Amino acid sequence: MKSLLITAFLVSGYAFAQVAIGKTNITNNSVSLEFGSGNKGFILPWVTSAGSVSGAANGTMVYDLSDHKVKVKYTSNWKDLSIDNTGTTIDPVTNIDGINIQNNLTEKMTAKTNIGTPSGTAGILVLEATDKAMILPKVAKPQLNIINPSPGMIVYDTHLKLVAVFNGKVWTFWN
Repeated sequence: MKSLLITAFLVSGYAFAQVAIGKTNITNNSVSLEFGSGNKGFILPWVTSAGSVSGAANGTMVYDLSDHKVKVKYTSNWKDLSIDNTGTTIDPVTNIDGINIQNNLTEKMTAKTNIGTPSGTAGILVLEATDKAMILPKVAKPQLNIINPSPGMIVYDTHLKLVAVFNGKVWTFWN
């Protein structure tokens, strides 16, 4: 059953180049990936070090485990989106370090999903379109309404009208 659902998701991504997660349909034709509501965020991939990510395209976003910060790739380097606070991967509720959970899993290096026309860009989830964009999950006041957020979480705060990223300790807001 799981393989059937995964196959259907992948085929729908290629066939329509638009995907809705947490909702029944796309409500904006300029969107390649759209999320529903529900006080949930999008968690970025965790990497050992952003600098060690080879072939990262401009706009690639990651959660860097070397300094516990959310970063985005620009032309010549990585830009920190977590301000000066160092985050953590230790869950404040369970006191379990998420890195230990990640390290016990076997990574499938070929795992990848493309939405849009595949161009060979490296990444786990690649959205490729010249006329569409991703709409982040929308949450009013994520610092109050997302209980126990995960490091590397990113949402759009509908109250402040800013992008919010969580580094494991604090939310940082960007306009």
